[in-house]
Amino acid sequence: MTSQRWNAESYHHHAGFVAVLGAPVLDLLGPVDGQDVLDLGCGDGVLTERLQAMGARVLGVDGSPEMVAATRARGVPAEVADGHALPYQARFDAVFSNAALHWMTRPDEVLRSVFRAVRPGGRFVAEMGGQGNVAAEVVALHVAAREFGLDPAALHPWYFPSRAEQAGRLEAAGFSVQKMDLIPRPTPLPTGMLGWMRTFAGPFTRHLEEQRREPFLRRVEEMLAPALRDCQGAWTADYVRLRFIATKD
Repeated sequence: MTSQRWNAESYHHHAGFVAVLGAPVLDLLGPVDGQDVLDLGCGDGVLTERLQAMGARVLGVDGSPEMVAATRARGVPAEVADGHALPYQARFDAVFSNAALHWMTRPDEVLRSVFRAVRPGGRFVAEMGGQGNVAAEVVALHVAAREFGLDPAALHPWYFPSRAEQAGRLEAAGFSVQKMDLIPRPTPLPTGMLGWMRTFAGPFTRHLEEQRREPFLRRVEEMLAPALRDCQGAWTADYVRLRFIATKD
């Protein structure tokens, strides 16, 4: 789906908070017992497993074979698939997605693909990065990329839409928007900014020679410290989440 490469063990260590903080999105799905549910961008399968425990006939899909393997290791069905071109036709009562859609940078293709996968009367419930998400990190990564001779616009891996933009795209794909909230959510980083970047900034660092990657990360960390690190040395990321419910009438 993107130039990002995933490691399930590293993701769990540095970003286990993603599934924990995304758990409330499950409540928006409502009852799923006996329903066919697709988890789009299932990652390591933590929430996919929860959906299965709630009684759903769940299928996880992810663009990363390693993440799919981690999901299957939990005893949950999962397949490698590209969210821009899901190979399903009217198969699911609901599509669920947490912290994945913002990695899929051709959003209209994704939404049309999801629309095809959902049965009439079904729903699409998701949380993703919204307008202003990790704004400081984005600026610092772009500045450092230019300093290290990279083109940040060509490497930028995320799509963080506003409420109006996402609603318009969903409606253009055929959905009816039932709920759309933009939620500031400052998020403590358990392994600091370096841990966060080592998990999520691969689209930038992978274009640098090995010996230049650590200096790049340290430069970004240096720029972010005045805004995102407190006097005890704890880091908090400036997350803003976009959470929505849309239906296929």
